[in-house]
Amino acid sequence: MSRVIHNRIAMFRADAGLSRRDLADAVGVNPQTIGFLERGDYKPSLELALSIAEQFGVPVEMVFSFEPFPSLSQQLAKGRE
Repeated sequence: MSRVIHNRIAMFRADAGLSRRDLADAVGVNPQTIGFLERGDYKPSLELALSIAEQFGVPVEMVFSFEPFPSLSQQLAKGRE
């Protein structure tokens, strides 16, 4: 059974000021691959997932997850509790 892999690539890319091409060049893939990953149309290899996380300086679990990531509004509401 195939599981959905959720990711925060676009969020980390925007925060770092990187284009899809910039990130693709940094991790050695085609810019289209980054687009496919961001949309959930493609699952990364372990090597690619680790390379992307390394590029942002975070653990892989902060970029990829089997569970959907909470939205920013959910996180802000939780912080106010």
